[in-house]
Amino acid sequence: MAITKLMHMKDCGSGQHGTHLKRSIKYILNDEKTQNGNLVGGVNCQPDFAYEQMRATKEKFGKNSKRQGYHFVLSFVKDEVTPELAYEITEKFINELIGGKYEAVFAVHDNTEHVHSHIVFNSVSFIDGRKYHYKKGDWQSIIQPITNRICKEYGLSCLNLDDEKANRVEAKSGRVREWSDRRDGAFVWSEMIRRDIDACILQADDMESFVALLGEKGYEVKNAFGEGKYITVKPPGMSRFRRCKTLGDDYTNEQILNRIANENMGSYIRNAYEEPEPKLIKCYVKRYRRARLSGIQKKYFRRLYATGKLKKRPYSQAWKYKDDIRKLKQWQEEYLLIEKFNVHSKEELESVVDRLNGHKKEISKEKYRNIKDKKAFEELFDMADKMTELNNAKESFENGDSFFEDEFNEWKTLETDIREKGYTYEELDNLKNHFDNAIKEQSVMESEIRKQLKVADRIINNSIDTENVESIRTIKNRTEKREKQPVK
Repeated sequence: MAITKLMHMKDCGSGQHGTHLKRSIKYILNDEKTQNGNLVGGVNCQPDFAYEQMRATKEKFGKNSKRQGYHFVLSFVKDEVTPELAYEITEKFINELIGGKYEAVFAVHDNTEHVHSHIVFNSVSFIDGRKYHYKKGDWQSIIQPITNRICKEYGLSCLNLDDEKANRVEAKSGRVREWSDRRDGAFVWSEMIRRDIDACILQADDMESFVALLGEKGYEVKNAFGEGKYITVKPPGMSRFRRCKTLGDDYTNEQILNRIANENMGSYIRNAYEEPEPKLIKCYVKRYRRARLSGIQKKYFRRLYATGKLKKRPYSQAWKYKDDIRKLKQWQEEYLLIEKFNVHSKEELESVVDRLNGHKKEISKEKYRNIKDKKAFEELFDMADKMTELNNAKESFENGDSFFEDEFNEWKTLETDIREKGYTYEELDNLKNHFDNAIKEQSVMESEIRKQLKVADRIINNSIDTENVESIRTIKNRTEKREKQPVK
């Protein structure tokens, strides 16, 4: 049985719209929880570039603000599924729920007792720009039924939606009723029932004696021996029976039986009055550093493992596949470049190279101009830096510490010299930050263009038929088809 839980990611405000979305993707792709990336997949996007592709979709349709995405969790019953089966079920769930309209990345986490999977998908469709709209009631009418249907295909147990709805209504009404009682100062039954059940559990040897002890306290008990689904009790003075499971996790049928078997007065006394002696525990761990693999490398090895080419310790012989891994990374870079500039022929690619070279020259010229202008202010910037160093001493002198009189006088002299040249300390500080930020931004742009030119030259000069650049586009389509096939 799998239960679908859902969350959504809100906007973080201007300039940081996708912060929650980015953090969610980073969280679910954690190597330590996904067998070093073996249990990670993507639908309509590459997992390693999922956030960038989702952000590009939002920018394309001008929908950067408000709800950023959705985070679903599929929780499976303990020991009912393997991580591989959970991966397959999760992929089917995504394809059925959002189909080919939204970018999604998913991962199975097997680092806890219960295998579970996470799904994060974009709120904006990359097909038509429409936002995914979740309405109240969709969980019961659309989302969980999909999970139940897929679980049924694999012979797994399914969640009874009618029981689940009744339980939620009962629990909610019980909480509201109890809150009202507390607000009005009325007698609250739950606390008394818990205390009485706890006391009877400590004294009972089996379910029969437990029921008998409650009976001595005036309780009526039903369904204790399997006549019904839940154990229910009615204390003296209460008009209706109460299901024990609504009192908390320690009061379900299974937990009551477990507590009767394991709890007694002796253990209660020991836990209450015996304090364990503190101990110092030392643990010596020999740690080995190893190179971290990229996301595309992890996906490549997962496929090798799934096809049986790697049986044990698949990463221990990674050096044998370094050429293949390098080629996969190159294909990814080439495809992204061709898709970005919408290239369909060798001539178009050469035209892109010319434009990139021209853009690079313009940026380099602007960067050189900023460096030259900054150098012209070098003397003034040095004076402003010296004033920054003396700021603390200046403030201490102004607060009454005469020890820093010399530093204060030096600061005032520098301020006067700067004013005589037509500037203030604040203006120079802002001007320096302007030059530094501009030069840094232009350096980043130069570096990015150099990478793009390197990829373009590789496409033109490598063995791929450059007369038909469309052949590179097919790499993505073939890869996506293979990824959609279930891992056997």
